[in-house]
Amino acid sequence: MRHRLQCACLAPDGFSVDDVKVVANSIQIQLRSRQPSRTCPDCRRVSRRVQSRYVRRPADLPLSGRLVQLIIVAGWFWCDAVLCGRRIFCEQLDCDVLARYSRRTQRLETIVHHLGLALGGGPAAAFANRLMMPVSNDTLLRVVRRRIADRSDDLPVVGIDDFAFRRGQTYGTIVCDLERRRPVSLLPDRALDTSRSWLAQHPSISIVARDRGGGYGEAIAKALPDAEQVADR
Repeated sequence: MRHRLQCACLAPDGFSVDDVKVVANSIQIQLRSRQPSRTCPDCRRVSRRVQSRYVRRPADLPLSGRLVQLIIVAGWFWCDAVLCGRRIFCEQLDCDVLARYSRRTQRLETIVHHLGLALGGGPAAAFANRLMMPVSNDTLLRVVRRRIADRSDDLPVVGIDDFAFRRGQTYGTIVCDLERRRPVSLLPDRALDTSRSWLAQHPSISIVARDRGGGYGEAIAKALPDAEQVADR
């Protein structure tokens, strides 16, 4: 029994598909929001009056070995509140689907983020190209940095190690929150003073996991003398 792919399966939550086109090695999916109204970001008043339309073209997850580009028709709305200083506001889409100014959907951004964490810059970029998700190594590192946790958060247990910006040439230091399983900082080098300065700014750290190299151990001992060190065997 054959099952046909429904167009609704191609749309993120909250959108409907208007058109699907195959252009060379890519698929263009035209979408529109199902919500007829939007809320003014200043006065929070709901508006249904559309002033004009504009188009966003973010990349999405590949389909059947082809690149996918979404063509989202969004609107500029009038704000009818008399005391509101904003007369026209832009339609803001759901951040779980497409963040403001983003060129990739959040589901594609999540894959790019995990590739950057797992493989680094160059290897992740090469692997992403084979998966039909072309992205540069610099973009991969920017995505990882953008998702770094807020430095004001308490960090009781962290892991610290070096990593390569460019293998054999430029190295940095990565610090991860081992409880939340996510990176919290990328330091520009692996010098003792750089690591010590960062650790001294986070007195909440009580346990630090590191490799058996002496550099990080010395930095931890000077910056956090009461912290417990756990070295890889």
